[in-house]
Amino acid sequence: MYDRILIATDGSELAGKGLAHGLALAATLKVPVVVVTVTEPWMPAFDDAMALVADPDMQAQYQEGCARSAQRILQDALAQATTAGVACETVHIPDGYPSDAIVQAAADHRAGLIVMASHGRRGLGKVLLGSQTQSVLGRSTVPVLVVR
Repeated sequence: MYDRILIATDGSELAGKGLAHGLALAATLKVPVVVVTVTEPWMPAFDDAMALVADPDMQAQYQEGCARSAQRILQDALAQATTAGVACETVHIPDGYPSDAIVQAAADHRAGLIVMASHGRRGLGKVLLGSQTQSVLGRSTVPVLVVR
């Protein structure tokens, strides 16, 4: 049915549920997974005068922090995959917008299914915070399994 499953995670507790579900499915189907985490680009607030005059090293520090965080997230995912007996490739996509990067990664890695978690926000929360999951659902050319 699926030859490879892409699992998107940001390392949060909720994303951990998606990771666990995706790994269990992969173990049952005996297929490999690609675990992806995306870190967003540096974007200081333009209306914040302090951000405009901030130390130029702040951007480098931000990127280093993102890389360390992604490494921790992916190492944890790899450990869980190993425990589940699932072959796992890990990918960090820096300076990306999550929904765009997830859809592109699924295509690049020829994933037949995307597994990701969703907060299930409604109303104003959805409007203000947006929905990466909704964006992936709307743009993906492969099935998307949403874990809540």
